[in-house]
Amino acid sequence: MSVLRQDYGAFDNDMATSTGSEAPKEGNKRKVGSEDNGTSDPISADDLLESLGYKPELTRSRSSLQVAFMSFVLAAIPYGLATTFYYPLVGGGPTNIIWGWVAVSAIIMCVAASLGEITSIYPTSGGVYYQTFMLATPRWRRIASWICGWLYLVGNITITLAVNFGTALFLVACINVFESEPGVGIFPGEPYQVFLVFLGLTILCNLISALGNRWLPILDTAAIFWTFAGVIAMVVCILALAKNGTHSAKFVFTEFEPRSGWVSGWSFCVGLLQAAYATSSTGMIVSMCEEVQKPATQVPKAMVGTVALNTLCGLLFLIPLVFVLPDIDELAALASGQPVPTIIKSAVGSAGGAFGLLIPLLVLACICGVGCTTAASRSTWAFARDGAIPGSHMWRLIHPKLDVPLNAMMLNTVVQIILGVIYFGSSAAFNAFSGVGVICLTTSYAVPIAISVMNGRKEVKTGQFYLGPIGLFCNIVALAWSLLAIPLFCMPTTIPVQAATMNYASVVFAAFVMISVGWYAAWGHKNYAGPPVADESS
Repeated sequence: MSVLRQDYGAFDNDMATSTGSEAPKEGNKRKVGSEDNGTSDPISADDLLESLGYKPELTRSRSSLQVAFMSFVLAAIPYGLATTFYYPLVGGGPTNIIWGWVAVSAIIMCVAASLGEITSIYPTSGGVYYQTFMLATPRWRRIASWICGWLYLVGNITITLAVNFGTALFLVACINVFESEPGVGIFPGEPYQVFLVFLGLTILCNLISALGNRWLPILDTAAIFWTFAGVIAMVVCILALAKNGTHSAKFVFTEFEPRSGWVSGWSFCVGLLQAAYATSSTGMIVSMCEEVQKPATQVPKAMVGTVALNTLCGLLFLIPLVFVLPDIDELAALASGQPVPTIIKSAVGSAGGAFGLLIPLLVLACICGVGCTTAASRSTWAFARDGAIPGSHMWRLIHPKLDVPLNAMMLNTVVQIILGVIYFGSSAAFNAFSGVGVICLTTSYAVPIAISVMNGRKEVKTGQFYLGPIGLFCNIVALAWSLLAIPLFCMPTTIPVQAATMNYASVVFAAFVMISVGWYAAWGHKNYAGPPVADESS
């Protein structure tokens, strides 16, 4: 689209009406996104967006299936589980791998359902940040939305960083299934080499996301078939060949032996980072609401449906791997921290065969990086158009030819590259990126859910995705998970702790908190108005 967005309230609430868009009033908020007789929207998606206070700027190019496919790509379950396989392996072994995945998937289903209820009322790219503002009381809405928005922003950026950095580490491990001599891979994987691979992947994902925006729904659709074809091929090959034999079902489903140094219960919990990381992107799809044809219904259904699909795909991927596990102590001692390539090579007995089976995961990893880059750029753009990011006037622009928030995308990229430099100081950098991403996204999802519960869930009762008593149960589970995630994913994976194995998630998290608080103190508390509203008293 060639029209750049005007400011609808970043600096002055009156802008919402002076530009011709009608912001939601207290009397009509409950009708937003409602359907006529449960079969069709009474207003178009663009009219709905204008009723929420924003001018439509992005092309609504995604259908119901395509938004579901993108949600699947954002999680990229086989890839996400493969790159973080080390955590449950040392956390408790087979039991941690299988039952940890099942447990977290059930929890994330509750998170998705809870967000779906709220998104059906407020389907904007601002996502949980906008939802928090509209649900909170007038006295607290500005600070609540500011905190939630920064958590969501940081979560999107760091998860995208974790995906691309994880892909770089995983690629090095895949290449090293070929060995120059026993136990020595052909690619050294020095820090500068890993960083350069990460840099190349980040640039590639940005180029595809920016230049190929109109074709991304097709790419997401193709990724579904590619993923299942690749997983099925892998499962058939490793179980059919199983060069080193297979374990018993008792071992696969009941074996529990912590190798992290933590006490058993906490070790199991720390091992949940694998499942939490793979499912943390659940709410990122909300940032695509303004590019979806019927966001009030499509996005909630996509979130919940994708979690169910991801759960099945994850079990299809994990269970066969556990059946053919080689010696766990040797896997835990791998310098790469990436056991999956070694597991597959052990099962098929061939470096070439193993690499061939790993190619689908590598391709999916790149597609996942593109999806995360796309969603993260929309979250940054949406937060910037309400003036919450330093230099917002630059980041809230839509490129007239590419139809994407290019400046916001470039801002995210610069931040990711700067954070990537941490790897030169610690090989545990990936722990920090994935940990802080899980913490921030999980907590940002919890903020509007908590406010909704405190309000008696009266707003969600009028939405198209209202779940009744089940919804309240899901809310409670989602909030409990958030309380656990914050301390859990700041912890090092193993103890005793050294500089190279320290979890720097808390450091990265604290740095972004300082930026957020500093910007609010310097500018936000006087000038930040939040999303556009109709009346000054609100």
